[in-house]
Amino acid sequence: MKKTLFLIIFLLLSLPCLGQKEAYILYNAKGKKVSYKKMLKTLAKKDIVLFGEIHNNPISHWLQREVTADLHKDHQLILGAEMLEADQQTLLDDYLNGRISAKELETIGRLWSNYHTDYAPLVNFSKEKQLAFIATNIPRRYASLVFKNGFEVLDSLPTQEKQWIAPLPIAFDSELPTYKNILGMMGDHGSPKLVMAQAIKDATMAHFILKNYKTDHVFIHYNGNYHSDHYEGMLWYLKKENNALKYATISTVSQEDIAVLLEENKHLADFIICVDSHMTTTY
Repeated sequence: MKKTLFLIIFLLLSLPCLGQKEAYILYNAKGKKVSYKKMLKTLAKKDIVLFGEIHNNPISHWLQREVTADLHKDHQLILGAEMLEADQQTLLDDYLNGRISAKELETIGRLWSNYHTDYAPLVNFSKEKQLAFIATNIPRRYASLVFKNGFEVLDSLPTQEKQWIAPLPIAFDSELPTYKNILGMMGDHGSPKLVMAQAIKDATMAHFILKNYKTDHVFIHYNGNYHSDHYEGMLWYLKKENNALKYATISTVSQEDIAVLLEENKHLADFIICVDSHMTTTY
């Protein structure tokens, strides 16, 4: 009788949990649901993880922090991000090493407007755990120059400034589907130089990832998902330079109904974070 009563009470208490609404679901590339634990186990076996986010999605940012913290329990990590530019590395290192304050970093660092809510937690985790954090992106002024003038404009940069971009000349395949899609989405506003500006970002981020990667570490890189979706963008440059390393990609998508991954969202990455489209954004 006591066992039966206990079972009834347990089931009644469990009912609210069974009815909870999910904010996100993890899928593999084929659209099969996977557990967080399985994803983490897979990522732990890789050398470089490209964590593609939707920039204003809080689930992306929360999971970036969780994945980083959980992998750090048993693995040596290096962190890096699109949101910080290569010429900011000295300033970033000054903050990580305690030579300047968080306020000073945010005041003079040309940081994204959502840095405080979305990226500071990752930088501060790096500071707390004494991990290297690499500013991988090309300084935006040079990407703007490429957008206006093409790759050739980079040849005239002073040697000192060329250290903040991928080595020249830049390999470029305009026929990659990702780059062709950019032109398609932009319509009459698109141009070959727009795609070149995207490519110089991808090439530069890949360059600084490989330059700072260390054996027996996991390098986790945070970037907009379009820089690594469809196994192109940054990953194309990474594999072109070093195909021996083991890579994994993550993407974030938004759907009205997250119970089944839409066909258009399959094969974006090794793991896809499917978030309820009604999720509150960070900006």
